[in-house]
Amino acid sequence: MYRIRFHGRGGQGVKTAGRLLGTALFLQGFEVQDAPRYGAERRGAPIFAYVRADRQPINERGVVRRPDLVVVTDQSLVRLAVAGVGAGADDHTVTLINSPEPPAAWKDRVQAQGTVVTLPRTLDLENAEDVRLVGASCAGAAVRLLGVVTRETLAAAIREELGGLGPAVVERNLSGAFDTYDAMAAHEGVVLPCDDAPVDGYTPPDWIDLPFDDADISAPAIHAAATSVEVRTGLWRTMRPVLDRERCSRCWWNCVTACPDGVIVADQDGYPVIDYEHCKGCLICAAQCRRHALRAVSERRAQAAEAAATGAQPAAAPATGTEPLREAQP
Repeated sequence: MYRIRFHGRGGQGVKTAGRLLGTALFLQGFEVQDAPRYGAERRGAPIFAYVRADRQPINERGVVRRPDLVVVTDQSLVRLAVAGVGAGADDHTVTLINSPEPPAAWKDRVQAQGTVVTLPRTLDLENAEDVRLVGASCAGAAVRLLGVVTRETLAAAIREELGGLGPAVVERNLSGAFDTYDAMAAHEGVVLPCDDAPVDGYTPPDWIDLPFDDADISAPAIHAAATSVEVRTGLWRTMRPVLDRERCSRCWWNCVTACPDGVIVADQDGYPVIDYEHCKGCLICAAQCRRHALRAVSERRAQAAEAAATGAQPAAAPATGTEPLREAQP
């Protein structure tokens, strides 16, 4: 049986990648399972999708714990323990990382026991056009690494899954998938199926009953009581909402109440102030802003603008505060 895990962030097409690979394997004659797994749906939050494929009926259930192939769409996830990129990997596991750095550097960095491969043409995850292609591109690379699905079947899977989005979208995704499929030619068939012990010996995990808390405790507000304010969830962000004060009508209740994590407050003049240490970049506030005063800006550009204004080096993580806001516009 083939067991594949895709790791990425919300909004990077990880669910799509698993779906495309699963459909391609199914069209090639395999029995298939494919499903995403994530917690709260937030842009930038770590998620993963898994795929199983076999010529025989699949009795195994649940997440893939001992992967034959791990595909990492965003290299920043490797250092996050919560992402679980290396969970269950051993010397049999092949790891594919979307990164410009050579495989040897990653193999040493993550102490990988198995083969490590990187995509030679890294997709820019802060480029809106590239983000839309990540799922299909990573699925194309995974297909070639497995070596059991033809190029024609990959194309058929993309057309079947994405056909409803129009011919232009299909063609862009076909191009992205074929680019990575061709780039992985030297590694075709490097992923081998593993026959683990039968599922009869599986021991289910113990269940823990959690008590129901009152709303003032369980509400998803970062600065409320009993929350993990020290966890800088702003590191998840690839796009940030930035305020244009000239457009802002100071109807702060729209963006403040729409924020699912309570990281926006109004200052004494009624302008919204965003806590970038904890803003995940879901951009719900920008969608709710009636005057379009909150705009989505690339995190990289925003940090560069802040560094240019202060004369400092660009920060390695999102900065706290809202100034300078005007300079951060694209």
